[in-house]
Amino acid sequence: MGVYKNERNRQFPSKISTTSFVKLYILHLLKDRSYYGNEIIEEIKTRLDNKWEPSPGMIYPLLRDLEARGYVEGWWEEPDKRSIRRYRLTDEGFKHYKVILLQNQVVFEDALTIIKNVLKDIYNKNI
Repeated sequence: MGVYKNERNRQFPSKISTTSFVKLYILHLLKDRSYYGNEIIEEIKTRLDNKWEPSPGMIYPLLRDLEARGYVEGWWEEPDKRSIRRYRLTDEGFKHYKVILLQNQVVFEDALTIIKNVLKDIYNKNI
Protein backbone atom coordinates (compact mmCIF):
# COMPACT_ATOMS: atom_id res chain seq x y z
CA MET A 1 0.00 0.00 0.00
CA GLY A 2 1.25 3.38 -0.90
CA VAL A 3 1.73 6.46 1.16
CA TYR A 4 -0.84 9.20 0.60
CA LYS A 5 0.05 12.83 1.40
CA ASN A 6 3.07 11.64 3.40
CA GLU A 7 0.83 9.72 5.79
CA ARG A 8 0.79 6.00 6.31
CA ASN A 9 -2.56 4.29 5.76
CA ARG A 10 -3.57 2.84 9.12
CA GLN A 11 -6.95 1.47 8.09
CA PHE A 12 -6.89 -2.27 7.53
CA PRO A 13 -7.21 -3.94 5.07
CA SER A 14 -8.31 -1.14 2.77
CA LYS A 15 -9.08 2.53 2.87
CA ILE A 16 -12.55 2.41 1.32
CA SER A 17 -15.45 2.98 3.67
CA THR A 18 -18.39 0.62 3.73
CA THR A 19 -20.63 3.43 2.49
CA SER A 20 -18.33 4.15 -0.47
CA PHE A 21 -18.15 0.43 -1.26
CA VAL A 22 -21.95 0.08 -1.24
CA LYS A 23 -22.37 3.24 -3.33
CA LEU A 24 -19.97 1.82 -5.93
CA TYR A 25 -21.86 -1.48 -5.93
CA ILE A 26 -25.25 0.24 -6.30
CA LEU A 27 -24.04 2.20 -9.32
CA HIS A 28 -22.42 -0.93 -10.73
CA LEU A 29 -25.69 -2.85 -10.54
CA LEU A 30 -27.81 -0.01 -11.90
CA LYS A 31 -25.65 0.35 -15.00
CA ASP A 32 -27.15 -2.90 -16.32
CA ARG A 33 -30.81 -2.66 -15.28
CA SER A 34 -33.24 -1.10 -12.83
CA TYR A 35 -33.57 -2.38 -9.26
CA TYR A 36 -35.52 -1.56 -6.12
CA GLY A 37 -33.83 -1.34 -2.73
CA ASN A 38 -34.40 -4.86 -1.41
CA GLU A 39 -33.36 -6.30 -4.78
CA ILE A 40 -30.07 -4.41 -4.48
CA ILE A 41 -29.49 -5.84 -1.01
CA GLU A 42 -30.19 -9.38 -2.20
CA GLU A 43 -28.10 -8.99 -5.36
CA ILE A 44 -25.06 -7.74 -3.42
CA LYS A 45 -25.50 -10.52 -0.86
CA THR A 46 -25.68 -13.13 -3.65
CA ARG A 47 -22.68 -11.74 -5.51
CA LEU A 48 -20.68 -11.81 -2.27
CA ASP A 49 -21.55 -15.49 -1.72
CA ASN A 50 -23.82 -14.69 1.24
CA LYS A 51 -20.80 -13.58 3.30
CA TRP A 52 -22.02 -9.99 3.78
CA GLU A 53 -24.97 -7.79 2.92
CA PRO A 54 -25.68 -4.08 3.27
CA SER A 55 -28.48 -3.07 5.60
CA PRO A 56 -31.64 -1.31 4.47
CA GLY A 57 -30.51 1.55 6.72
CA MET A 58 -27.52 2.00 4.43
CA ILE A 59 -29.13 1.26 1.04
CA TYR A 60 -32.15 3.55 1.20
CA PRO A 61 -30.36 6.74 2.35
CA LEU A 62 -27.72 6.12 -0.32
CA LEU A 63 -30.39 5.71 -3.00
CA ARG A 64 -32.06 8.95 -1.88
CA ASP A 65 -28.72 10.75 -1.92
CA LEU A 66 -27.81 9.38 -5.35
CA GLU A 67 -31.21 10.47 -6.63
CA ALA A 68 -30.85 13.96 -5.13
CA ARG A 69 -27.47 14.30 -6.87
CA GLY A 70 -28.98 13.25 -10.21
CA TYR A 71 -26.96 10.02 -10.44
CA VAL A 72 -30.03 7.78 -10.34
CA GLU A 73 -33.64 8.26 -11.28
CA GLY A 74 -36.40 6.69 -9.20
CA TRP A 75 -40.05 5.98 -9.90
CA TRP A 76 -42.89 4.14 -8.20
CA GLU A 77 -43.98 0.86 -9.81
CA GLU A 78 -47.53 1.56 -8.65
CA PRO A 79 -47.76 5.31 -8.02
CA ASP A 80 -51.04 4.98 -6.09
CA LYS A 81 -49.56 2.47 -3.62
CA ARG A 82 -46.03 3.92 -3.45
CA SER A 83 -44.71 0.61 -2.17
CA ILE A 84 -41.89 -0.28 -4.61
CA ARG A 85 -39.54 2.41 -5.87
CA ARG A 86 -37.32 1.33 -8.73
CA TYR A 87 -34.09 3.07 -9.70
CA ARG A 88 -32.02 3.38 -12.86
CA LEU A 89 -28.68 4.99 -13.57
CA THR A 90 -28.68 8.38 -15.32
CA ASP A 91 -26.05 9.50 -17.82
CA GLU A 92 -24.54 11.69 -15.10
CA GLY A 93 -24.57 8.68 -12.77
CA PHE A 94 -22.70 6.59 -15.31
CA LYS A 95 -20.01 9.29 -15.59
CA HIS A 96 -19.73 9.39 -11.79
CA TYR A 97 -19.58 5.57 -11.67
CA LYS A 98 -16.64 5.50 -14.11
CA VAL A 99 -14.73 8.04 -11.98
CA ILE A 100 -15.18 6.22 -8.64
CA LEU A 101 -14.57 2.87 -10.32
CA LEU A 102 -11.09 4.02 -11.35
CA GLN A 103 -10.44 5.75 -8.02
CA ASN A 104 -11.14 2.59 -6.02
CA GLN A 105 -9.48 -0.06 -8.17
CA VAL A 106 -6.09 0.31 -6.49
CA VAL A 107 -7.76 0.17 -3.06
CA PHE A 108 -9.24 -3.25 -3.83
CA GLU A 109 -5.99 -4.46 -5.37
CA ASP A 110 -4.08 -3.39 -2.23
CA ALA A 111 -6.62 -5.15 0.01
CA LEU A 112 -6.33 -8.32 -2.06
CA THR A 113 -2.54 -8.26 -1.78
CA ILE A 114 -2.77 -7.89 2.01
CA ILE A 115 -5.29 -10.72 2.33
CA LYS A 116 -3.30 -13.03 0.05
CA ASN A 117 -0.11 -12.38 2.03
CA VAL A 118 -1.83 -12.96 5.39
CA LEU A 119 -3.33 -16.24 4.16
CA LYS A 120 0.06 -17.33 2.84
CA ASP A 121 2.20 -16.19 5.80
CA ILE A 122 -0.09 -17.04 8.71
CA TYR A 123 -2.32 -19.82 7.38
CA ASN A 124 0.08 -21.33 4.83
CA LYS A 125 -2.57 -21.04 2.11
CA ASN A 126 -2.00 -19.84 -1.41
CA ILE A 127 -4.87 -18.33 -3.37
